[in-house]
Amino acid sequence: MPEAKFLVLRDQDAEDCREVKKRLQSICLAAGKSSVLVRIACRELESWYLGDLAAVERGLGIPKLSSKQMQAKYRQPDGLANASEELAKLTASRYQKVSGSRAIGPHLDPTNRRSRSFAIFIVGLIQLIADVRQEPNTDNPESDS
Repeated sequence: MPEAKFLVLRDQDAEDCREVKKRLQSICLAAGKSSVLVRIACRELESWYLGDLAAVERGLGIPKLSSKQMQAKYRQPDGLANASEELAKLTASRYQKVSGSRAIGPHLDPTNRRSRSFAIFIVGLIQLIADVRQEPNTDNPESDS
């Protein structure tokens, strides 16, 4: 589908986020995909979860976990060097990368702004959705009515 939109999401890990983003954009352009939104989770996707401990609490079924949200390291989680290790410790190893992400994801609050990279991701996703909705559907001749 030529009108398809893509979103590429990747952890920053230890790399320079600007360089990672530039490299991913170049790969997409070389593949002929110009309608791509590239976002980098700084430093790790788990930073987003640490910024929304209520979502972690609900997703993993850990009572009162959200009460720790006001601790300094969870107010600005993008600054943590190893968010995945922190999340594993905080949840007594109940968080596992794949299954934990699947459990927590549906509970994330898209209005949460503790993680700057999550907030930027949400703004980009909303814009991508708006762009898709504004494009005419050429497959359906009745879409113009």
